[in-house]
Amino acid sequence: MKFVDQAIVDIIAGNGGAGAVSFRREPFIPLGGPDGGDGGKGGDVIFEGDENVITLYDIRYQRTIKAENGQKGMGSNMYGRGGESMIVKIPLGTFVFDHETSELIADITKHKQRVVVAHGGIGGRGNAKFKTSVNKAPHYAQEGLPGERKKVRLELKLMADVGIIGFPSVGKSTLISVISNARPKIAEYPFTTLVPNLGMVEGKDFIPFVVADIPGLIEGAHTGAGLGHRFLRHVERSRFLIHLVEINPARKSPVDDIKTINRELELFDPELAKREQIIVLNKIDSYGEEEEKLRDELREFVKDMPYFEISGITRNGVKELMDFVGQKVIEYRNREKEETASKDLLNP
Repeated sequence: MKFVDQAIVDIIAGNGGAGAVSFRREPFIPLGGPDGGDGGKGGDVIFEGDENVITLYDIRYQRTIKAENGQKGMGSNMYGRGGESMIVKIPLGTFVFDHETSELIADITKHKQRVVVAHGGIGGRGNAKFKTSVNKAPHYAQEGLPGERKKVRLELKLMADVGIIGFPSVGKSTLISVISNARPKIAEYPFTTLVPNLGMVEGKDFIPFVVADIPGLIEGAHTGAGLGHRFLRHVERSRFLIHLVEINPARKSPVDDIKTINRELELFDPELAKREQIIVLNKIDSYGEEEEKLRDELREFVKDMPYFEISGITRNGVKELMDFVGQKVIEYRNREKEETASKDLLNP
């Protein structure tokens, strides 16, 4: 299935059903009076987070999402049936905006989280509701109210515990295929990965966490160069980052690569540049004496940062890296729980 992370669609909630104009007519009951029932409520359009949905593909190519209208009221004080709501499954990490005003309607972050995006119209009242001591036989009823109509914009930002960033072909896809259940396309040329890949990793103490391989970061990514402008947003939801580098004769040095990518992160969103990073030198199985100087330069540069050297092919150093990453995930989750608990105490 094609990965789609943006969609614009018209949302139409159901109209309320009209109230009925009806009078009770039974033998031996003269002047039975009005008995027109109310119309049914129109169906809502509801977005629901689903952890099994990973793309907006199914929504992207729908022009309109419409809920069912409420039915008309009937005689004998029978109400019309309410319209069936339209429930739309969307990926976790989806922002829902009003396309006309850019107002944020919802941020879907949890499985089964539901948000009513457009409310159905209320059904009209039947003539039984208009009977008074003065007007005992009203010959009118209300029309149902129309359902809400909106044009909404959906933007997906993948939710992962850890994001893997770096230049094309540094081995991000290989690493995620080694440590998780993800099976991305892998080849030795730039932009093999055209969509973000998510993988589930069993971490320290058997606690699973999600890792995302973010493609397309090169110099100028924040302006749209390469694939970066399209996919930089997916880094924003990661708790921390694995910054994968290599020693490549085609570029100056891994230190320059780190500075270049971090500059792109800062230009896209200054908060991203503050995100904690684990620096990882990949492909150590292929380096010799010629690369030792650049290797030493990298070690000196990252002396105050978490640093690992691995080979995604031979898996040398991968276990040590992932043990450290798993412990970090636990620390971040515990910290977030404490912060949430503190907020709850302050705002009971």
